[in-house]
Amino acid sequence: MKNTTKDWLSAAQDDIKSMSLLLKNPDLTNIVAFHAQQAIEKSLKALMEESEIEFIKTHNLKTLLASTNTNLNINKRVFTELDQLYLDSRYPGDIGLMPFGKPSMEDAQQYLDEAKKIYQEIEKRISTLKKDI
Repeated sequence: MKNTTKDWLSAAQDDIKSMSLLLKNPDLTNIVAFHAQQAIEKSLKALMEESEIEFIKTHNLKTLLASTNTNLNINKRVFTELDQLYLDSRYPGDIGLMPFGKPSMEDAQQYLDEAKKIYQEIEKRISTLKKDI
């Protein structure tokens, strides 16, 4: 595995660990959402790096997923919601806010679950890529 791929996966894992801790506080669901978006983005970029797929600098999960040419089992609602939050925030309080406001605890848990699932699936695919070489 390439060192850059490892770095992307490590950074994604840090976001997942952070979400698990943050989810204990119902006031921080917006920050959980932000880290979920980041974890999924970094996981996708790890797959692209290892697969030698050039990617443009974007935070859009759907664009990154399409660039991987991989059929991942994703929760489309979660992807759509997380893509809505990564806007150019003008104020610190906007980080992780959806157009409908702060996510519920249930939504935050779903974001964490989806980020973990995507990370694990991508990690598995990357290990398969290694064997194919």
